[in-house]
Amino acid sequence: MRWALTIVLVLHGLIHLMGFAKAFGFAQLEALKLPISRPMGVLWLVAALLVLASAALAWSRWFWLVGAVALVASQWVIVSSWSDAKFGTAANVILLVAVVYGFASQGPLSFRAEYEREARALLAAAPGSLPLVTDADLAGLPEPVARYLRYSGTVGQPRVANFRATWKGRIRGSPAEPWMSMSVDQVSTTTGAEPARLFLIDATMKGVPADVFHRFVGDAATFRVKVASLFTVVDAKGPEMNRAETVTIFNDLCLVAPAALIDPAIRWEPIDARAARATFTRGAETISAELRFDETGALVDFISDDRLAASPDGTQFTRKRWSTPVLAYGQFGAHRLLSRGEAKWHDGATSFTYAELELTGIEFNVRP
Repeated sequence: MRWALTIVLVLHGLIHLMGFAKAFGFAQLEALKLPISRPMGVLWLVAALLVLASAALAWSRWFWLVGAVALVASQWVIVSSWSDAKFGTAANVILLVAVVYGFASQGPLSFRAEYEREARALLAAAPGSLPLVTDADLAGLPEPVARYLRYSGTVGQPRVANFRATWKGRIRGSPAEPWMSMSVDQVSTTTGAEPARLFLIDATMKGVPADVFHRFVGDAATFRVKVASLFTVVDAKGPEMNRAETVTIFNDLCLVAPAALIDPAIRWEPIDARAARATFTRGAETISAELRFDETGALVDFISDDRLAASPDGTQFTRKRWSTPVLAYGQFGAHRLLSRGEAKWHDGATSFTYAELELTGIEFNVRP
């Protein structure tokens, strides 16, 4: 769709140059019958340049601002030569739709702007320096958990106060629904009584964009979805949401920030040589999960009965078993972490995968 928009805008901008050419006598254009003064010809040139600039910025978050100025300039000169140029209004209608969507998806009231404002605030609170994780820090952990921290390259690296990650993958609401491709930006903090999480999803299904924003800062978790960045279809919050997102925060720590697993907020109970149970407390919420490992020390699955599945409109929650099998590991700097995984809901003997994710980048202890 962006390529189609770019082509339309380039052609639209080049056509505007005809008004400039006629005004200054650079060409005889039969299509433009009305005379165009030189001052108005300059405005035709300005409109052309603005429309071409908006085409060049079609992939930029500032497209909506340049596009809005181009739209006004373009329609102004079209109206000045209405009988000759009125059909250019059709292109401006397309530009108007793109500007409205651009403002909704990237403007100051968008999920994107909210995410970036809150991310800066969270990262600004990061401590200046952190001690290294040592073998002594692993002494109180069950052996499979300690082995995992060594496997992941955590020992000898700084403790983790926050991380910023990017993901790509696909997601669906039920086994009967089609997959939606998605890209994800995430910022999380890992220390203190209330670790925070911002998880912004840009998804697309059948060419229609959707913005999904998971936010858990302070004592309130929210889950919001907008179709085309304009129409809110889910606005979930409340105690059930807080509990569900507490499980998700702990899952993140286990999968991509294992240094956080030495935190005293986590109580460990060994199960056997390849499994351990954890109880994690965040603020008023306490949840538990079972972690399973393979013979090399890698975490291969995370299972919890404390995460709740939201209804399609986010108004009802159902307790179901939730798991996140790890499909592959990759090297991210000094750390060996999950590179591909999936998320599953289990209902009795049946289960279905509702998300598949690939970690494309991660930074620890980030400053804004």
